[in-house]
Amino acid sequence: VSLQYSVSVRNAKLDAIETTISTTPVMKIRTGSVPANCAASDTGTVVATLTLPSDWMAAASSGSKGKSGTWQDTSADATGTAAHFRIYASDGTTCHIQGTVTATGGGGDLTVDNVSFASGQSFTVNSFTITDNNA
Repeated sequence: VSLQYSVSVRNAKLDAIETTISTTPVMKIRTGSVPANCAASDTGTVVATLTLPSDWMAAASSGSKGKSGTWQDTSADATGTAAHFRIYASDGTTCHIQGTVTATGGGGDLTVDNVSFASGQSFTVNSFTITDNNA
């Protein structure tokens, strides 16, 4: 039997993610495969680096937590195909979250308006939601 939590516990777990990572985390969008876990070394080429808003996630509700504010880069770092992302503490090196990147509708953990990045192009992160599954 799997553990089941109340919505209040699920929301508290999700809100602890933003508290732990803190304000102004750094997101790097990269080419290539997602590393095995956050402790593994970075892989791929960084195609974009964003400093996320100070309050970067909305308060958890109904067991999920979505991005807050505008996640946008006005000038991509390099040309390449976005395939995964990592969210780091504000130091830009301590990885806390990672996942896949796809274009909107592609089913990735993070969706952007276009996965084909050109150096200097502007892009927007369209959606990012974390869900606690132990309902």
